Amino acid sequence: MNDYLPPASPREEIEGMVYFIRMCSKIRLQASGELHPDFHPNLGRAMDLWTCQLLQVEYETLKQLVVDGASDRDVLQWCWETGKRPSEHELEWWNSYMRNRGFRDDLSDKLQFRKEEAGWLDRDEIQSFFDYLDADDGRL
Repeated sequence: MNDYLPPASPREEIEGMVYFIRMCSKIRLQASGELHPDFHPNLGRAMDLWTCQLLQVEYETLKQLVVDGASDRDVLQWCWETGKRPSEHELEWWNSYMRNRGFRDDLSDKLQFRKEEAGWLDRDEIQSFFDYLDADDGRL
């Protein structure tokens, strides 16, 4: 029996921001022992890190708030108060940037490697890392 749960989709939005809910979801799942160990090495890195950099907060502090039981909305509010609240234009840029990572950019080769590793080279619907993550989590 699989005791692990997939984290939220990277496409889920809160206050117009993609990925944040997934990051918080991974933190909660790890704390409860329900996050697959394959996710553990990248916690606080890659997209998690980029999200924290945009918001200008430290991942470990954010993580502690989530583990302590704060809601996604409360954690995001803390980010805005402690770090930075992106403008509407910055969020538009951010969402586009995140949704398209791996599509004809510096991560294209890495996405191709991940697809090959998963046996998905024939899956043309996987064009970005958001697509890959949703496919890997069983949503695509």
